[in-house]
Amino acid sequence: MKIGVLSKRETGLTDKMRSFYKEKGHEVTIYTTKNLAVNSSLFENDFYILKSKQLLFLYAGYFLYKNNISVIPDPIISYTYKHRIESYYSIRKCGLNTPKIYMGTSKSIRKKLRESDYPLLIKPLMGSGSKGIKFIKSSGDLDSEKNKILYCEKLIEGTHYLAYFIDEQICVGEKKPFANEHADIKLIKPEEDIKHALMIWREKYNLLFGHLDMIRESSTNKLIVVDPGTFPEFSNWQNSNSIVPTICNLILKRYYDKREMNE
Repeated sequence: MKIGVLSKRETGLTDKMRSFYKEKGHEVTIYTTKNLAVNSSLFENDFYILKSKQLLFLYAGYFLYKNNISVIPDPIISYTYKHRIESYYSIRKCGLNTPKIYMGTSKSIRKKLRESDYPLLIKPLMGSGSKGIKFIKSSGDLDSEKNKILYCEKLIEGTHYLAYFIDEQICVGEKKPFANEHADIKLIKPEEDIKHALMIWREKYNLLFGHLDMIRESSTNKLIVVDPGTFPEFSNWQNSNSIVPTICNLILKRYYDKREMNE
């Protein structure tokens, strides 16, 4: 079978997946920004793995999906998690807690807020994780954002978690605020509400694996979901090499199940 992988790099988990599939007799082509052209040349592969949520790869995934070629994870869901507003409402749809948000121009937001509503975080409308986040400590800090349409979240003080899941397996750790997935975390035994949130998220969107960034708010002890991901690198999973066969086999099973349904 011919498998295409849409990935921003050829190293790390992508390379481990390539090795696994090649050992099983499959042909694997990795598409990065250096060799990806979104056109009919992509039809040569049986299915694709959407490893990256960068826009070029999301566009390629959507193009393939619309041409009836299987893409795993689902490119529509992957796009939803990349778009802050859609991501926010997908979390709320599950009944999970979310930060308070504000959208509009800097002028309109300032009119609606009291000083006690600060500090805020300005987040890029398309993005995930901590990249591109700006801290707004007071209304005066919004002056530099004039004439921009803003997506803002109330800053939450509390304990930050990175919570992975692969099928029914879970790995959770405490992390530094706004650190990315590759920063070191302190692995912990997950509390019941963390496990419950991951289970709800996985089942609601029929996900094979993924992660949620969560914060335990200090003032209320509520668990608040601030960011989802469809295909993390699993850098902090304990004994990360052991999960590669599991991930690869879950993807293959999803592909075969989808193919059987379409026959």
